[in-house]
Amino acid sequence: MACVSQRRAIGLFGIFMRQEPKQEKWIRPRHRIVTAIVRWPLYLYARLVFGARIRPFREQGDRAYLVLMNHQTVFDQFFVGISFRGPVYYVSTEDILSNGWISRLIRFLVAPVPIRKQTTDYRAVRQIMDVAKEGGTIAMAPEGNRTYHGRTVYINPAVSRLAKRLALPIVIYRIEGGYGVNPRWSNDVRRGSMTAGAARVIEPEEYKDMDPADLTALIRKELWVDEAKTDGSYRSKRAAEYLERAMYVCPFCGLSAFESHGTKFTCKKCGRTATYLPTKEIEGDGFHFPYRFLADWYDAQADYIRTLDLTQYLEKPMYTDTVRLSRVHLYERKELLKKDAKVQLFGDRIMLGARRIPFDEIGTVTVLGRNKLNIYCGEEVLQLKGDVRFNALKYVQIFYHHKGEKGEDNVEFLGL
Repeated sequence: MACVSQRRAIGLFGIFMRQEPKQEKWIRPRHRIVTAIVRWPLYLYARLVFGARIRPFREQGDRAYLVLMNHQTVFDQFFVGISFRGPVYYVSTEDILSNGWISRLIRFLVAPVPIRKQTTDYRAVRQIMDVAKEGGTIAMAPEGNRTYHGRTVYINPAVSRLAKRLALPIVIYRIEGGYGVNPRWSNDVRRGSMTAGAARVIEPEEYKDMDPADLTALIRKELWVDEAKTDGSYRSKRAAEYLERAMYVCPFCGLSAFESHGTKFTCKKCGRTATYLPTKEIEGDGFHFPYRFLADWYDAQADYIRTLDLTQYLEKPMYTDTVRLSRVHLYERKELLKKDAKVQLFGDRIMLGARRIPFDEIGTVTVLGRNKLNIYCGEEVLQLKGDVRFNALKYVQIFYHHKGEKGEDNVEFLGL
C-alpha cells in the first residue's frame, strides 16, 4: 500500500513539475539593432529618391502603438520606420514571406507578421496579439492594398475589432503625394514631393466605448487621401508607362486593352491615344477625354464592371494571357509549375490551360504588388505572374462581380 501511495505521489509531483514548452518570444534585441543601423540610410534614400518629407513621431515616449497607414507607394513601411524610434512590427502579405531563404532572412532581421490578403487570418490575429503583449509597436495598412488611383480604398471593418482587442493607442499615419510620385501601376518614381507622418493619435479611452462601426468610420475618415487633383508637378519621361496594369475598360469601346509608351497610352481596340500629364491629368490627343483624373476613370471602370452581363462570356473568353504559373507553399517557397501557362478569363471561371477553376470553387482572388495574381482554391494557392503589361486587376474585379451577382456581401469594392 505504501509503495502504491508513493508511486501516486511521485506521479502527481511529476505532473505538477511538468511545464508546457515556453512560447518563443516574437520581439528580439537584434530587431532594435537592425532598426538603428538601417534607419538613416533609409531616410536618405527616401529623401533623395522619393522626395519625401518624413515627420518624426516626437510624442512616441516608451509606449507601444497600433500604427494605421494609408498605402500609396512601395516604400510606405519604411516611411513609418523612419518616423518611429525602435523596431516596428509590420503586418505584411504572405507573399513576402514565401520566398525561401530571402523570407527566412527577413523574418530573422525584422520579424514581420504575415497575413493572407483578403481573407480572415486568425493565425495573424493571434500573432499580432502576441506582439502587443510583449510591448511591440504594430503597423499595418488597413486598406490591404495599394491604391491604383490616388484615393484611399476600401477599409475592412475587421480593423476596428482588432484595434479594440489590442487596446493600444492608434496612430493615424498619413502619406500624401505618394501616388503622384510612385503610382502602383508604374515602375517609375517621378520627380515631385510627398509627405509622411503621424496625423493624430486616438487614445484607448477615446474609442473603448465606441461601436466598432463608428471606429471604422473614424479610421476611414482620418486615413482618407484624395490625390485626384492638381497639387503639384510629378515629372517623368515615362509618366504613362504600364498604366494598362490598372485600366482595361475604354471610355469609348468598353472592354479593351491598352499599350503605353513614354507619356502616352493607346486603346488597342479604337486606336485613341491620350497623354498622362505631370499634373496627373489625362488629355486626349485631338479629342476630349471624358475623365480628368485616373481616379474618375477607375470609378467609371468599376461601375461598368458592376453592370456587365457575364453570361456573354461563358463560351468565349473575355481575356487571354500568358503567365508564369507557380504554386505557393505559404510561408515557405514558390514551386514553378509552368513558365508560359495560358490563362483565360470567362464570366464564371478561370481556365489554366486545360484546368477549369469555377469562381464558385475559389475563396478569393487578389493582386500582389504591381501585376501578380493569387488565386486561393481551398488549401491551394496559385500565383500568376505576367509580363510587364499584365493586368491582374481585371481577374479580381470580374471575380468579385460574379460574387456580387450571387448575393455575397462586401463586393461593392470589387476586391480592392
